[in-house]
Order: sequence, then structure tokens, then C-alpha cells
Amino acid sequence: MIVRVLGEGQYEIDDANAEAVEHLDTVLGDALRSGDEDTFSTTLAAVIDEVRSTGRRIEDTTIVPSDLALPHPGATLAEVEALLDGEPETAIDRR
Repeated sequence: MIVRVLGEGQYEIDDANAEAVEHLDTVLGDALRSGDEDTFSTTLAAVIDEVRSTGRRIEDTTIVPSDLALPHPGATLAEVEALLDGEPETAIDRR
């Protein structure tokens, strides 16, 4: 699985860790859709930490399609909503 963290780069996540990332992404999407800023902020930090700690950073010179795109670290719910323009499913998960 390839995960892009906006403003940071891409990471390759092995199959053993992909399930945890996908679960956190689901929680993040649910928080976005429900407007739960606290859960969104906490989960965004958790999923980015998971990606950084379990993933292998892909060189910036290598371009590969991402399976999942995450907002930049510290992004607010309002920033992501503005980025999505009313389409929460596509902002976080671009499969």
C-alpha cells in the first residue's frame, strides 16, 4: 500500500501494517463526515504516526500512484472540508 501524506511525501506500507492504517483512515473519514474535530485531530495524528513508524519513505524523485492520501499533519477539519469542497470520501481515501 502506498500512502501520501500531503506536504510530506509518500510511504510504502507492508501488508502486515496496512490494516491498522486502513482502520484509522476509516475512523478519520467518519470524524470528517460527522464534524467531530477532536476525533479528527487525534486520529489524523495517530494515522500519520502509524504511517511514519511502519512505512518506508519513498524518495521524492520516485513517483508512484498512491492508494491513500492523508491531509497534512495538523490539518483542521475546516481545512480538509474546504479542500474537499463537500466530498469527504475523496479527501482522505483516493482509492
